[in-house]
Amino acid sequence: MCANVFGALKSLFGKPFDGGKRTMDHGNQQPQTQQMPGPFSGYAGPQGSYPGQHPALLRLSEVQREIATLGPQVCSFSGLQSDREYKRMERDLTRLLLEIDQVETEGRPELQQPRKRAAGEVEGLLRYLEGNATHPSRLAIEELTQTAQRILNEGVVLPLRQGQVLDAFEIGEELVEAVQDVAMRLAQVKTGGSVPLRKARYKALTRVCAVQEILEGRVQTHTLALPLSDDTHEAVQRINQVMAQVSSARCQEVALLMGLSGRDSCAHLARILTELLVELDALDVSSNAAVRNYRKQVVEEINGLLKHLDLEGEGDDTRRYDLAQNDSIREIEAIRGRVLVLQEEVLRYGAIGQGSELQSLLTHLDQVDTGRNPCIREARRRAVLEVQAVITFLDLREALGRRNPVPDEPPPHAAVWRVLASLSDLQAQVLSFDGKRADKSYMLLEELLTKQLLALDAVDPQGDEGTKVARKQAVKHAQNILSYLDMKTDEWEY
Repeated sequence: MCANVFGALKSLFGKPFDGGKRTMDHGNQQPQTQQMPGPFSGYAGPQGSYPGQHPALLRLSEVQREIATLGPQVCSFSGLQSDREYKRMERDLTRLLLEIDQVETEGRPELQQPRKRAAGEVEGLLRYLEGNATHPSRLAIEELTQTAQRILNEGVVLPLRQGQVLDAFEIGEELVEAVQDVAMRLAQVKTGGSVPLRKARYKALTRVCAVQEILEGRVQTHTLALPLSDDTHEAVQRINQVMAQVSSARCQEVALLMGLSGRDSCAHLARILTELLVELDALDVSSNAAVRNYRKQVVEEINGLLKHLDLEGEGDDTRRYDLAQNDSIREIEAIRGRVLVLQEEVLRYGAIGQGSELQSLLTHLDQVDTGRNPCIREARRRAVLEVQAVITFLDLREALGRRNPVPDEPPPHAAVWRVLASLSDLQAQVLSFDGKRADKSYMLLEELLTKQLLALDAVDPQGDEGTKVARKQAVKHAQNILSYLDMKTDEWEY
């Protein structure tokens, strides 16, 4: 691994464990021999050694080389304590600690300090490894994964093993919605910027989303559930047989992606599907348009399954888990940046001419391609709410500015308008709020908004329909402001 990774490791493990919030550079540079930065500056890099030829220093130098190898593995591990890879790394690190403890320093400070540094690095790696594998977010990801496995085992895998899913792939709306719900809950799991946690969430999400797409089907399954008659063309019988195999393969793929099949592999299923494509391609159906179209549909179905079979290493050997590099996320962030500029103009200068541009930004957000990724969908949804919050603030300010109460205005109606005026001032504070839920300013805003809801609840419309409608709209507006304040402080990240 590159020197940047090891330098980051040294900086990380010289400090208290922080949940893995610091990210590492996963480039491909060769190890360097220059002195590393950070609290372990006495170490000269993966290929270096301690000065002098004392046996203790030579042994510690060998240990440091092993640390340099294990460090990046620990930092990229995204599994659980029960995983074989976790146990291997824990065993290797524990062995290194024992070897370091056996290094004889003869009471000499120049030997004691290097041994202490080496032991500190290994202990830091052990804490980091355990901390990520037992982190509440990691356990939440595993729990949601197991939920998806139970749903799909009952709805797909068991029927397949009982021979119930052969010619068609009957999927109910409840099953699709249950899988979609798991995907949305996975997207809400907070990772705190930790690379292992982000990778774990990404790997779980990609599989659940792939299964969701398979269930919904690129090609509507009912169009393929009624194969052509064998008498239509001599090739139809074989196409029908392939279609039956594809239906079974679809169920097998769901089992593979969710870890519910211990016998087959994605590579094996991919070979089978590829062979079916070759066989379909060899069929001569040029003389019949209906058969040609039927074969095309089956080919599309197979290609739809093949595209999900490369997920076994997804998230381990790529940086796709880092959605900050995603083009759609970048597009969303650019729009959010512009919204912040417009919001600042509105709050600081009282400008009211930005409504049309804000509406155009909403249209732009609606056109962002989310790629069926729940995290990107959630990022877009939040950006939409940010735009809408500024628009509603502008609309209320303009309504308050146009207000011209008549002399005989009903007192309850006037009371609603007084609350709306207070809500306008509070919404300005919410828009500019940039703190956390533990802040006093947050608690004060929440309290003041709740008081406005209580004030609206105390308004008696006295049978006036206009007042009833106005109070209902004011209550909804106050609730939306509270929800927006809650969203701004829930620490969600993609």
